[in-house]
Amino acid sequence: MLKSLITSETKIKLLLKFFLNPKNNGYLRQLSNEFNESTNGIRVELNKLEEAKILVSEFKGRNKIYKANSSHPLFNELRNIVLKSTGIDKVISNIINKVGDVKTAFIRGDYAVGKDSGLIDLVIVGKDLNNREITRVKNKTEKLINRKISILLLTPEEYKNLKSNFDKEPTFVLLEGKKK
Repeated sequence: MLKSLITSETKIKLLLKFFLNPKNNGYLRQLSNEFNESTNGIRVELNKLEEAKILVSEFKGRNKIYKANSSHPLFNELRNIVLKSTGIDKVISNIINKVGDVKTAFIRGDYAVGKDSGLIDLVIVGKDLNNREITRVKNKTEKLINRKISILLLTPEEYKNLKSNFDKEPTFVLLEGKKK
C-alpha cells in the first residue's frame, strides 16, 4: 500500500522503522547498514522528513539520532497508515480482540524494530484462550494481510517466568493489562 503512495523505497523503510514502533531511533550509518543502502540516499530522505518535522533529531556524541516526532499533528495518521500497510491493525482487530481473555499482547522480532519482513511474531498472554479460534482467525488474517503470523500463547504464570527474557529484546506492545 505504501509503495503506491510513496515512490521512494528509502522513505518507506524510514517510515516503517520509526512509525511501526515509535520507540525506535537510529542514526545515519546504522540505518545505512540496516537498509543496505548508501548513506547519501538515506541522508536525503532523513533531511526531508526532518524538514517536514515528521522526524526529530538530537546529537548524542558525534551521532545525530533520529526518531518519530510524536507531537507532529499527523503522527497518529502516519502511524495508522504504517500499521495498516503492514497489516498489524488486522492482527489487533482480528486476533487479539476475538480469541478470549487476553491480558497482554505484543510483537517482537523484525516488526518490533521497524522491519517489514513478512513474518509477524506475536505473543499473546491470557487465560482460557480458544486455540481453535486462534488458528482459524490467524489463517484468515494471514491471507488478508499477505504476511505470515507466528503466535506464542502464554498463560500469565508462564509470561511472568519469561518476562525478563522478553525485556531484553525489542517489543512493540499492542495490548497491556486488559481485564475482562
